[in-house]
Amino acid sequence: MDRSGNALKDKTLLKKAISIEGIVTFGIFVFFFGVIGVRMGLINSVNTLLNTAYDLLMSTVFYIMAIAVVAGAIAGILTEFGVIALANKGLSPLMKPIFGLPGASAISVFTTYLSDNPAVLTLADDKRFRRYFKKYQLPALTNLGTAFGMGLIVTVFMMGLPNPRGENFILAAIIGNIGAVIGSIVSVRIMLSKTKKIYGITEEAEDNGEIGYDILEYREIREGSLGERFMNSMLEGGTSGVKVGFDIIPGVLIICSLVMILTNTIPDTGVYTGAAYEGIGLFPWIGEKISFVTKPLFGFTSPMGISVPITALGAAGAAIGLVPTMVNQGLAGANDVAVFTAMCMCWSGYLSTHVAMMDGLKFRKLTGSAIFAHTIGGIAAGIAANWLFKLISIIV
Repeated sequence: MDRSGNALKDKTLLKKAISIEGIVTFGIFVFFFGVIGVRMGLINSVNTLLNTAYDLLMSTVFYIMAIAVVAGAIAGILTEFGVIALANKGLSPLMKPIFGLPGASAISVFTTYLSDNPAVLTLADDKRFRRYFKKYQLPALTNLGTAFGMGLIVTVFMMGLPNPRGENFILAAIIGNIGAVIGSIVSVRIMLSKTKKIYGITEEAEDNGEIGYDILEYREIREGSLGERFMNSMLEGGTSGVKVGFDIIPGVLIICSLVMILTNTIPDTGVYTGAAYEGIGLFPWIGEKISFVTKPLFGFTSPMGISVPITALGAAGAAIGLVPTMVNQGLAGANDVAVFTAMCMCWSGYLSTHVAMMDGLKFRKLTGSAIFAHTIGGIAAGIAANWLFKLISIIV
């Protein structure tokens, strides 16, 4: 019996069958679904949860899997032909002092910016990539990659918004990207401060004990001709993407479905039907109540502006879909677009992907730390974008 009262037998943790945590868990479960059921109707709430999960599986998970396969193939080629090694050598002077990560981590920025958060997992699944990292640095890849997830899509979308008042959304989107970079630095540094205490700074992420060469000066390659190496690296990288796609299914379906039902509101018809993506609008309601804080920090034109970054907690795609209507109705301007870009990029659905990503990196127990660090990072991104835009507006 250990100090907490848990019996240990053959390293198996045991608790009494009836304990306080079971009662508390049951109470939270009943309260959560009771609140949703009262608002939406019990049958509608269950149907919405299931329909949202199904739609996420079909339209989001398989889309992410496709991204992961393509990104894995590209990552395999980049690793095989030395681009990762080149990035590590060339960008170490930049990535190390700014992020505290090896230069090879810059590849995760590129891949996630062009695709989505989980693309970083296909890189981390390659032991040749992991050899550039200390163990304490590897979990921070989740924070680094997420901060740039869907960056290209978000940026292009914001730049192309209809502009009824003639404001410059191109400049706003660029400033938003700068804000996301600042947020990523904050997030990664907070995460590293945690992992250093757990793993120290000397343990390698990949066991290099049996390697008889300096991994900073040499790299492994596959056997065969140039064409064979190209095909094998591409196909093996794509295969790792399929594995990643399956690994993220539980996290996306469970976490994102709950976030969506708390974020979205009643349909325009005013009647709940049990369809996918209906919800009780809890997060936007909270946003209105705390607008006295968010207004000076983020400069939102309207209290409704908080609904965009809150929605980005679950999915950046859903979040940016709210912006055109707000712009057309005069509820958001260029300053808001800069903040939206920064926070949608930096957060980019991290509540729904961090669980799966940390699980994929084999650091599940640090999921809470990663989420906490990225929450702070996203807030920093929004604040930075807001005040940078105000400063540049004064200068210009």
